[in-house]
Amino acid sequence: MEPPRWHTNVLIPCPWCGDREEVEFRYGGPVPAGYPPDPQTVDDRAWARYLYYRPNPKGALEERWVHTAGCRRWFRLTRDTVTHEITPASDASA
Repeated sequence: MEPPRWHTNVLIPCPWCGDREEVEFRYGGPVPAGYPPDPQTVDDRAWARYLYYRPNPKGALEERWVHTAGCRRWFRLTRDTVTHEITPASDASA
């Protein structure tokens, strides 16, 4: 018999520590599209859109995570928002 879905552990692959349970990490949000090239010329509406409007796609989404209960390093991974399948992670500075 399979355990109920809410009891299933999600393993996140830390590039430095290997696979660890999700409770050891904190979500840092989707990888931003890019900082505005000239922030002094951006109006309030554009800043609000940059800061608060985030994509919510079905499918692959590149995200930032920090391993708070481990190495405390930031990294990126790609997670499928439908299946929650995670592809290998990379260093956040890459």
